[in-house]
Amino acid sequence: MMRTLPEGSKMIATGVITPFLIPVKVAAMVAFVIALPYVLYQAWAFVAPGLYVHEKRLVLPLVVASTLLFVLGMAFCYFFVFRVVFDFVNSIAPASITVAPDIEQYLNFVLTMFVAFGVTFEVPVAVVLLARMGVVTVEQLREIRPYFIVGAFVIAAVVTPPDVVSQLLLAVPMCLLYEVGLIAARLIGRADPAEDDAEVRES
Repeated sequence: MMRTLPEGSKMIATGVITPFLIPVKVAAMVAFVIALPYVLYQAWAFVAPGLYVHEKRLVLPLVVASTLLFVLGMAFCYFFVFRVVFDFVNSIAPASITVAPDIEQYLNFVLTMFVAFGVTFEVPVAVVLLARMGVVTVEQLREIRPYFIVGAFVIAAVVTPPDVVSQLLLAVPMCLLYEVGLIAARLIGRADPAEDDAEVRES
């Protein structure tokens, strides 16, 4: 993760057991990402008994899509957002300041950003689910677009550092992914009520 910091930067450990805890936290994050497909599948398996047959067919595509989007969000954060944010922060810092962040605070910041961007990239999946299950229509989702944009910037202001750059880098992708979700929801369409009734009669 040091590659995200400016060249020549060093880290310090101010805690007594920090050098031990950091590898444990990193290993836990890696384990979470590796286990994510299984965790998502188990979550879907829990609700599967209450779904129709045609809804159960969505489980595998949604698990795969959710995993890929979460990892993509982390990759976007690591390879693009960190570079931009750290370059911006260090460009406005006085020349007399030596960059030597505490490694525990740095890791906590990185993990928070990873989770924030990973969850943000799940927006298309959430939109498709809401439309597919008939909770809302695509037209209704289009109507609430302005409110979603405002909410995206509010969320970005809460979960990111207090600088405009990182807030924009979270809010803008969230809004774009909402549009992607609308397109995907329109292509997939809402479940046919007649198909639901047929499955109920067969059961």
